[in-house]
Amino acid sequence: MTTWKIERCVVGDAASLARNNMSAFWEDPTWILLWPEGTTREFLIEQCAKRQANNMLRDRERTRHLKAVDPSTGKIVGYARWILPRNHTTAHDGRPQWDEAQVPDVSDDEERKYEELALSAQWKGRSGVSGMDDKNYAVMNPILAEKPYIKLDYLAVHPENKGKGIGTALVAHGIRQSEKMRLPIFAMAFKAGLGIYTKLGFKEVDRVIQDNSQWGGVGEYGAYFMIYDLIKE
Repeated sequence: MTTWKIERCVVGDAASLARNNMSAFWEDPTWILLWPEGTTREFLIEQCAKRQANNMLRDRERTRHLKAVDPSTGKIVGYARWILPRNHTTAHDGRPQWDEAQVPDVSDDEERKYEELALSAQWKGRSGVSGMDDKNYAVMNPILAEKPYIKLDYLAVHPENKGKGIGTALVAHGIRQSEKMRLPIFAMAFKAGLGIYTKLGFKEVDRVIQDNSQWGGVGEYGAYFMIYDLIKE
C-alpha cells in the first residue's frame, strides 16, 4: 500500500490543487447546483486556478494547507485545509503554531499579482442558491462557539484516487497535530467522507438533512457535524 507524503502547500501548487479540488467536488450533485446551467468542470478548474494562490495566502495566521503527494510521481492527489482557533496560532517559542503546514509568504508584489489574478476569475454562482448552507451554519456556529476547535474546513481527493487512503492520511495528519496542541477537531462532513471520520474516531454530534429539490436537485443534501475529541467516552 502506498504511503502518501503529506506536505504543506505552496502558491505554485495552485493549478494542481484546482484540478484536484474541483474534480472532487464535481462528484457531488448538490454542489453542482451552485453553478449556472452549462458550467463545465474544466471551466471551474480554470477559474479556481486563478483564485487558488490568493486563497492560500489569505489569513495565513490561522489557516493551514496540506497536500497529499504520490511519492512515485510527485503528483498532488489530495488536499486539506485547516483553521486554527483564535488565540492558538502561536507556539510557546513565538513561532507560528503548526508552521510546517503554513503556506510560505510571498513578496508584496507577488501578493498583488495573485490578488489581481483572483479578481479576473469568473466565479459567480447560480442565483437562488445562496441560502443552501444557512441551516448548516445555524448548527455549526454554536458548536464552534462552545470551545476552541481546530476546524477541518476542506477535504478533497480526486475521484481517480478515491479509496486509496489519501483522505485518511490527510485527516490523520491533522489528528496528530491536534493531539500535540491538545485541541479537539471539528468537521462538517458530507456522506462521501463519513467513513474516513468514523474510522479515525470522530463522533457525530448533529446533522442537517435537506431536500435539494428546492434548488433543482433530485436527492438530499446531508451535512454531518463531527468531533474528534481528545477525551474519549
